[in-house]
Amino acid sequence: MSQPDPSLANHKIDLTSLAALPRSSGIYIFRGEGKLPLYIGKSVNIRNRVMSHLRTPDEANMIAQTRRIDFIETAGEIGALLLESRMIKEQSPLFNQRLRRIRTLCSIQLKQDVDGVVPTVVDSKTVNLGATQGLYGLYSSAHAAQSKLRELANQHRLCLAVLGLEKTSKRGCFGLQIKTCLGACVGAEDRQEHDQRLFSALVDTQVEVWPFNGPVDVIEESDGWVQHHRVNNWCYLGTHCSKSEKVNPFTEFKAHDFDLDSYKILVKPIMLKTLKVQEIES
Repeated sequence: MSQPDPSLANHKIDLTSLAALPRSSGIYIFRGEGKLPLYIGKSVNIRNRVMSHLRTPDEANMIAQTRRIDFIETAGEIGALLLESRMIKEQSPLFNQRLRRIRTLCSIQLKQDVDGVVPTVVDSKTVNLGATQGLYGLYSSAHAAQSKLRELANQHRLCLAVLGLEKTSKRGCFGLQIKTCLGACVGAEDRQEHDQRLFSALVDTQVEVWPFNGPVDVIEESDGWVQHHRVNNWCYLGTHCSKSEKVNPFTEFKAHDFDLDSYKILVKPIMLKTLKVQEIES
């Protein structure tokens, strides 16, 4: 067991909790005198990360309120990221501003009508974001999604009227008058060319559909112990651990549940197949 840094003795933090901090992956929890945590973080080296917090002047207010620091080890970084996100959503620590729960997510869906492609803002209340093809971007509100469309329109000279963001007249949209629109609204630009520019502008933000038929276990191993992180539809459900009973129990979620932070953590390694994944038999 490591000894605490003598320079930290002036803080009102239980020194035995500092001494117990491991140099391994996991999450750490700053606790004050109340029931709810002050801050939850993650690191591949818990001890080093906590000590850096204690030496950061901008975090003096949080440190002054801290009485002890708890930790939960994980077998790897993915488990730490997933557990941190989950616990912040569940417990809403005072000093965590990131990873808070977003109750309704929005996305841009491209739909075909008689004239061409039309972008429509959809939300997670009506659309299964993890199972629907043709979704682009994930936003905290419909306004944020519409703002992104306006930004892309300015960058790629798209027509706001064709995008459904502005009314038009026989003279065309306002953008045509100030020469930011190439004229798709009045037939001066071929609609297919306009739609292709819209698709090209959105393609890098395409939401990946959950690539499995149901839940899977993402498996991490470290020094002889194994953790199975269960995920379904880009939503972290919990972890089973060979070293202890459970780090975080599996939770029943509705089929359409989708978690933005789990998606951000997992989408790249899962789609690139750099994680060990085991499909769960029904």
